[in-house]
Amino acid sequence: MAVITGNHDRPGHTTGPAHPRTTRAPGPVPPPTPDGTTPPHRSHFRMTTQTRTPRTARIRTLAVTALATTAAAAAALTLTSTSAQAAELKQTAPTVKTAPTSDNLDGWIKESLAIMKAKGIPGSYEGLHRNIMRESGGNPNAQNGWDSNAQKGTPSKGLLQVIQPTFNAYHVAGTAHDLTDPVANITAAANYAASRYGSIDNVNSAY
Repeated sequence: MAVITGNHDRPGHTTGPAHPRTTRAPGPVPPPTPDGTTPPHRSHFRMTTQTRTPRTARIRTLAVTALATTAAAAAALTLTSTSAQAAELKQTAPTVKTAPTSDNLDGWIKESLAIMKAKGIPGSYEGLHRNIMRESGGNPNAQNGWDSNAQKGTPSKGLLQVIQPTFNAYHVAGTAHDLTDPVANITAAANYAASRYGSIDNVNSAY
């Protein structure tokens, strides 16, 4: 007589042979330790290892991320500090001014003599000063508006009263292209005088 149990007692159900359940034999139990305790089973170590490995990886990842973030913040702070110091240094740095050009007759004559010496143009301080005082009284903006040159439309100008065509013809390279510029006027006049009279020192009247 067959015995039907569980869900198999429904009408029309055919009972087949029972399927044996497969079970995994437990691993060998390790022998007790000298102190009388039993060490954990091998499967316990495997489960613990598998469980802790992802957690350890996450901890390492968080640690690396924290270090990278700290390093980036430190670099940004250093860069900001350096930029601020550079800006402060730029604001507090003193302004270096170059020496101004001569603004007096003595300086203009000395500058002209240095250029004349380099260009091989003869002349002395005394010869330049004497002719300047006669021609313009030392005023670099002096202009003659009544002589024959002025009537022709080319008035004499500057310390040594030079007209524009003469200035253009005897202008000395390295000086300003400005008829009333003190140094340019002196050197052009001295160059003209050297060509016509041998030297500005030989000029004692209108030339």
